[in-house]
Amino acid sequence: MADNPLPLIQLRNVTKVYGEGATQFQALKGIDLDITAGDFVAVMGPSGSGKSTTMNILGCLDVPSSGEFLFNGFHVEQLGRDQRALMRRKYLGFVFQGFNLLARTSALENVELPLVYRGDPKAQRRDAAMAALAKVGLDKWWDHTPAELSGGQQQRVAIARAIVTNPAVLLADEPTGNLDSERSVEIMELLTDLNRTSNITVLMVTHEPDMAEFARTLVHFKDGLIERIEQNDKVPA
Repeated sequence: MADNPLPLIQLRNVTKVYGEGATQFQALKGIDLDITAGDFVAVMGPSGSGKSTTMNILGCLDVPSSGEFLFNGFHVEQLGRDQRALMRRKYLGFVFQGFNLLARTSALENVELPLVYRGDPKAQRRDAAMAALAKVGLDKWWDHTPAELSGGQQQRVAIARAIVTNPAVLLADEPTGNLDSERSVEIMELLTDLNRTSNITVLMVTHEPDMAEFARTLVHFKDGLIERIEQNDKVPA
């Protein structure tokens, strides 16, 4: 029998401390977590539990105070700021609760932005952005600005922008937080489809148990520690 491949992401005894002296706060108290390539993970827990700090570390937006963070076996915690920025650009996509779209810019131009930063040629950027919009069902809305789109459509544009670089990992921070229940389900179904058809690993922070039900793995945080990890039997492996 072949050995199981290494997890895509490994956290080993990761801690995070903010401040010094009397103001010191330990946000993470020693986190161990393995994430398999292609998984859909929901990260849950009350405010201050450490889930957002963990996601910032996984997104290369912050660094551990101690411990190891391995991505494909590579020690990310040893990277400098510029190297972490390159890693974000190459391997990671981000979706936020507030969409973060440029107001006076078309859907197509919003989706092209990561490719502009990467220096891709104009024609190549346009083709890739149109393909990403097609994946989220908005290729016919390419010339509309955010003001001309519903909240659900805006979040679809934001997801297209996140996947246009073909990232290995999509990090979603409360992606349905600004949407009504019907639009929320649409966005979760879209993330599930991208996870399955494009094999994108999805890491999602959510406060909503019904949204977490779309994930295969549920990670519960409490007081700077992982309280428990469970597999969602309702979702096919």
